[in-house]
Amino acid sequence: MALQSPGVAGASSSVSRLLSSAKLSSNKTLFSVDFVGTKRRNELSRFRGYTPLLKSSLRFQLPAKAILNFDASASFPDLKPEVAYLEDIVSERGACGVGFIAHLENEATHKIVNDALIALGCMEHRGGCGADNASGDGSGLMTSIPWDLFNVWAEKKGMASFDKLHTGVGMLFLPRDENVRKDAKKVVTSIFEKEGLEVLGWRDVPVEPSIVGHYARKTMPNTQQVFVRIVKEDKVDDVERELYICRKLIERAVASESWASELYFSSLSNQTIVYKGMLRSEVLGLFYPDLQNDLYKSAFAIYHRRFSTNTSPRWPLAQPMRFLGHNGEINTIQGNLNWMTSREASLKSPVWHGREDDIRPISNLKASDSSNLDSAAELLIRSGRTPEESLMILVPEAYKNHPTLMIKYPEAVDFYDYYKGQMEPWDGPALILFSDGKTVGACLDRNGLRPARYWRTSDNVVYVASEVGVLPMDESKVTMKGRLGPGMMISVDLESGQVYENTEVKKRVASYNPYGKWVSENLRTLKPSNFLSSASMETEETLRRQQAFGYSSEDVQMVIESMAAQGKEPTFCMGDDTPVAVLSQKPHMLYDYFKQRFAQVTNPAIDPLREGLVMSLEVNIGKRGNILEVGPQNVSQVVLSGPVLNERELEGLLSDPHLKSEVLPTFFDIHRGIDGSLKKALLKLCEAADEAVRNGSQVLVLSDRSDNPEPTRPAIPMLLAVGAVHQHLIENGLRMSASIIADTAQCFSTHHFACLIGYGASAICPHLALETCRQWRLSTKTVNMMRNGKMPTVTMEQAQKNYRKAVNTGLLKVLSKMGISLFSSYCGAQIFEIYGLGKEVVEFSFRGSASRIGGLTLDELARETLTFWVRAFSEDTAKRLENFGFIQFRPGGEYHGNNPEMSKLLHKAVREKSETAYAVYQQHLANRPITVFRDLLEFRSDRKPIPVGRVEPASSIVERFCTGGMSLGAISRETHETIAIAMNRLGGKSNSGEGGEDPIRWKPLTDVVDGYSSTLPHLKGLRNGDTATSAIKQVASGRFGVTPTFLVNADQLEIKVAQGAKPGEGGQLPGKKVSAYIARLRNSKPGVPLISPPPHHDIYSIEDLAQLIFDLHQVNPKAKVSVKLVSEAGIGTVASGVAKANADIIQISGYDGGTGASPISSIKHAGGPWELGLAETQQTLIGNGLRERVIIRVDGGFKSGVDVLIAAAMGADEYGFGTLAMIATGCIMARICHTNNCPVGVASQREELRARFPGLPGDLVNFFLYIAEEVRGILAQLGYEKLDDIIGRTDLLKPRDISLVKTHLDLSYLLSSVGLPKCSSTSIRKQEVHSNGPVLDDTLLQDPEIMDAIENEKTVHKTMSIYNVDRSVCGRIAGVVAKKYGDTGFAGQLNLTFNGSAGQSFACFLSPGMNIRLVGEANDYVGKGMAGGEVVILPVESTGFLPEDATIVGNTCLYGATGGLLFVRGKAGERFAVRNSLAQAVVEGTGDHCCEYMTGGCVVVLGKVGRNVAAGMTGGLAYILDEDDTLLPKVNKEIVKIQRVTSPVGQTQLKSLIQAHVEKTGSSKGAAIVEDWDKYLAMFWQLVPPSEEDTPEANTDHHLKTTTGEEEQVSNTFAV
Repeated sequence: MALQSPGVAGASSSVSRLLSSAKLSSNKTLFSVDFVGTKRRNELSRFRGYTPLLKSSLRFQLPAKAILNFDASASFPDLKPEVAYLEDIVSERGACGVGFIAHLENEATHKIVNDALIALGCMEHRGGCGADNASGDGSGLMTSIPWDLFNVWAEKKGMASFDKLHTGVGMLFLPRDENVRKDAKKVVTSIFEKEGLEVLGWRDVPVEPSIVGHYARKTMPNTQQVFVRIVKEDKVDDVERELYICRKLIERAVASESWASELYFSSLSNQTIVYKGMLRSEVLGLFYPDLQNDLYKSAFAIYHRRFSTNTSPRWPLAQPMRFLGHNGEINTIQGNLNWMTSREASLKSPVWHGREDDIRPISNLKASDSSNLDSAAELLIRSGRTPEESLMILVPEAYKNHPTLMIKYPEAVDFYDYYKGQMEPWDGPALILFSDGKTVGACLDRNGLRPARYWRTSDNVVYVASEVGVLPMDESKVTMKGRLGPGMMISVDLESGQVYENTEVKKRVASYNPYGKWVSENLRTLKPSNFLSSASMETEETLRRQQAFGYSSEDVQMVIESMAAQGKEPTFCMGDDTPVAVLSQKPHMLYDYFKQRFAQVTNPAIDPLREGLVMSLEVNIGKRGNILEVGPQNVSQVVLSGPVLNERELEGLLSDPHLKSEVLPTFFDIHRGIDGSLKKALLKLCEAADEAVRNGSQVLVLSDRSDNPEPTRPAIPMLLAVGAVHQHLIENGLRMSASIIADTAQCFSTHHFACLIGYGASAICPHLALETCRQWRLSTKTVNMMRNGKMPTVTMEQAQKNYRKAVNTGLLKVLSKMGISLFSSYCGAQIFEIYGLGKEVVEFSFRGSASRIGGLTLDELARETLTFWVRAFSEDTAKRLENFGFIQFRPGGEYHGNNPEMSKLLHKAVREKSETAYAVYQQHLANRPITVFRDLLEFRSDRKPIPVGRVEPASSIVERFCTGGMSLGAISRETHETIAIAMNRLGGKSNSGEGGEDPIRWKPLTDVVDGYSSTLPHLKGLRNGDTATSAIKQVASGRFGVTPTFLVNADQLEIKVAQGAKPGEGGQLPGKKVSAYIARLRNSKPGVPLISPPPHHDIYSIEDLAQLIFDLHQVNPKAKVSVKLVSEAGIGTVASGVAKANADIIQISGYDGGTGASPISSIKHAGGPWELGLAETQQTLIGNGLRERVIIRVDGGFKSGVDVLIAAAMGADEYGFGTLAMIATGCIMARICHTNNCPVGVASQREELRARFPGLPGDLVNFFLYIAEEVRGILAQLGYEKLDDIIGRTDLLKPRDISLVKTHLDLSYLLSSVGLPKCSSTSIRKQEVHSNGPVLDDTLLQDPEIMDAIENEKTVHKTMSIYNVDRSVCGRIAGVVAKKYGDTGFAGQLNLTFNGSAGQSFACFLSPGMNIRLVGEANDYVGKGMAGGEVVILPVESTGFLPEDATIVGNTCLYGATGGLLFVRGKAGERFAVRNSLAQAVVEGTGDHCCEYMTGGCVVVLGKVGRNVAAGMTGGLAYILDEDDTLLPKVNKEIVKIQRVTSPVGQTQLKSLIQAHVEKTGSSKGAAIVEDWDKYLAMFWQLVPPSEEDTPEANTDHHLKTTTGEEEQVSNTFAV
């Protein structure tokens, strides 16, 4: 029986549409060198690919032929809202470079426009291009309307000059076909006339198609301008509203036409106009000759360059949009769209005069996140809000726990509190520029994850840009230089000429209404109630309910009890090797069919551990009012501090008279049979919810609580019930009227809470989980363990508090994985992917979520639910909970792929080198139950078998094998080196992981005698010629062990964006595994835990990943760069962006990869199967013409040659083995890696355990040779001679004829194909390393004096100019030095001085002996990874601003630095010295998160710092000047102590660094401090982590008392 299921035929329809419309590029020759083709000062974009335009559709449709009978004032009550679909959302991602220029006297000049074009050209590297290197991903310009230009045109046409007040100008993209275009224009004209507007004329916008790239030209629209006269309105706002209504009516009128997507208004306004297209930034002005015309004048310009991860960018998606230019990603977009759809029914405002129906729908579900954010802002602005107010509502700052805000503009707190319960934030990294023609401004997201620099000149012009240096500037005219920090805004009022910085903007907006009064009078807070202090049922009854709701003994002991005892999520290791729920033969809860989505590349995960101050779980309960109306009634809600309620708090909500809560039981009746029963109950539940809301209920409590559970009335899975009610209320326009609360027994893990919240629940009362905590505390076993000191003593109340704390902490981690900061943005956002639910279930309760392989029907789900329920009522009910073995292997439990029998069989085969034993191992795998999706596939062939002797040799096949990125630290030195030696013998590749590597391993062994070497005495089975170097060296977010020498000794460099076992999270190494050796390699302190931050510091967007790839190609131009991604829906889009970002290799990891330590919920519930990720990546890259550019590597649970061949047939070129490689070298799967107690020394740093390590390099060699021979055998059976012949051949796979226990699956998505690359896999693998093109470093390295200084260790001095397009300058020189001399061996001096504005990553990976001076300013990532040398940055001599007040370097400077000195005369941006290990720095001010994750070195700050100083700082020292006593609230006191500088050694260190700073930079601030040393010394605080407390710099006599309490510290202010 085939695995096709009629019920899920459309599961992958969206992807099918994409693939069916995709065409291969016509010139797919193999590119082997210089994919970038950059030119100095004028960088061309990287080689890109392309897919044709996909049609978008709007939700509300009206045929154009009905236009003549169209009533513009008619409403559309029958139009039902639709939800946003994940497939549409993930198909288009973007990132960008942006800026604006504004004249404060509102003086319109052509210079403003020309300067904007120049600046745009200088940000070309922040954008993307198509495969023709000419079709840009998009660039554009917004300006005021150039009336002079248009009046000249009107005069030529015999028309009167335009009446500026009463004329609107529309910039339209129209259909290419002339006849269709006439129809489109007819519709536009008709709507305008019906609305009483006069169409004055149409203007063909002059364009120059010859400069458009081939692919962009194929979809290039006809561009025209329409001029309309609005006679009935005399106010600008009313004119703009009328134009807005017209545009919305036009969009709706054409929505059902086949050409609907070809008509698009770039702008329709009386104030602004937008020129944009699929163009490189350098040619925008050439394409539109208007922009070159001296008559084109404007007082402001917003410019934008787009980098789309998808290579089918569309002309309309270029930016700016109609109001905004957006650089970033809205992580919560699916929820935002659903909530916007929900609130459409309640939109009312007197400014619309009853026309609200005509402006619906607000959002376009097929458009990009930027476009929809623009639409939301447009609605608010057109409804009377100011642009600043609108952006504060949509993208609020992190206003809680913000000491600066509370001092400078506390009234903003009331504003934010007022809107918190009405508008869910559009959350994600974002720099947003905005203008309505009267105001122009910019704001930054709450995390500050986008660069935004601004400056003002004496001739009254203000500039904001993603980078400095985009325009040539007379520095003597610059009167102000700054940056936007997290959540900040800057605004320019063009009419008054005022510049409002953040504080003034927020104060002004917050004063519009008495928000504080409204909040205090109407917003109620639910006071915390005590937890129950005694059990509410007998132990036997608790057990029965646990069985009925699907609890296992693992769930109770490893999850609930662990959380109750410790207050944190339990940690486990080794990854998930059990079948996904739909393949399992055991019953699963519904939650197990859902995998949490996570951020990678296009947007960053954020940091709940160290940057939790920007996160919040607060939630408002009750009706959400009309967002267009401002008044006290809108804030009549109840605030909860978090979503987890206890029983008494739920009672408190039920008794609130304003909420009128309604309790809806969630059970279904099966006494007449199962079929149809669940659906019937869900429909009844939705009807009851509908009626309750219409009767005024503001809270719906869905409850499976029952005094007497009945055998024939099982509980509806709560997730299914919540989702169904949520979707029903959205569909009926009622969702904003009520909150949903789940009162449920079936919710105990973090993942369960996340699912319920993600599908619409605002709060959850987990009554059975809380009862389980109480029963645990009462049990004799617990009491005895506490009495005997084997467990900390906790009260019953504390146990429940601990449980809630653990859930809340876990929820913050789940949110952060997707880059979401606020609960309100996560609620209803549906940020999950479904594996194993059919279309019926998904459409009913989870509409919009991706479920690409179909699965269970409602009836099948009812049967699985019943499997649990009946256990509670059978006569032989067990006296204890069953252990399903979902987490730990146990006989009779769930099948684990890595089980003891498999390990023993493999050990026998590789140690005895026995083909017979390997055959037994193969048979074991063949007989296993269906575990992974590839087990549902088998081979078929169109050829006859051939002799195995004709197949390519095993020695060739093993070159495609790699091992996983297992760090030295997570595993022992013995394991790490044995794996590396084995892979080097084979010609495959081992991976260093993120812990660095000992340089002793980089040279071949020459001293081996009898298998032993004095170089590596702890290993056995060695040979002369062996090398223990890892061919792949990993660069992860922690940057542990990453030095220039490490990088230049790599064959490949891997950027770890995500890890299969815990995507969206950083690595963690317990302190007990940080031995002295590990600490030395990682530049950290022994015994101190090491936590890698989430990957958001320099890979928080696609253009920043491109920059890191550029950095690595710069320092080691011979190493291919790979990017490690984890499978999830949308990975094809991400992979397209990575290919365009110039990566050489893309690695797709499955959820089943291993890990040394991770929360159980992450291991079990995040990440997808590699089969789906590989299929999507292969299909998308081929469809986009990018497949020839990159090697695809895949890993996750590989165990056999069959796995290799299935991956090959699905498109992979190389294959990774992680856990199996460890097993082959001796691992016995004890699954205690995180404890440092591995019994065979594979994953321990304890010397006595490492001595037990049994592995030999030859064992792993044998394993991979057996795998290769297995591959050869299958190839011979299929009739193919080499792997090249079957890679990408999904036609050689077919579904196996087997039945699954639970349902049928649709495997068509896995087996679909859009063709093959135009060259073989071997050709792709043998390509040259991708090039950065010509760079400034090449010019310097061609200088004979510099080369002579490097070769002969001499001293040289050079001076040259630098521009912002010169990126990663000095990185390549540092690589040359490091390759020759290592990190410390160079005795020469390279003294290089640069004048100008340096591009990103200036002085990256600097080596000792390099002394770099920059006179000017720099962008982000200065000194990234520097290992030595000196960097001095200072402004030019005659400036119009005070250097110590100006921002002179960007964000994330000194990231991962392992040595050297940095002196900056001026301020730095956010995250200064993040993960600094040994560098010393002096800077005159920083943004937020200074010294974050620092493990060594010294930082001196001679000015103000932002929030969250020293978060995660476990080593090194910081000295911060606090002249106005504002520092203490800004310091994260979780780890560091704060004390005055009392130690003489510390005082000397501080003074000598400041003196050096003065000497190097001429700093006036530093000079003043040195001049009056005693006075200023008393104002310095020293930040000391525990590892530095006994150092002479921090401790005078080892008994010095230090204080952390602020009161004591303040009293000590002048104690020195």
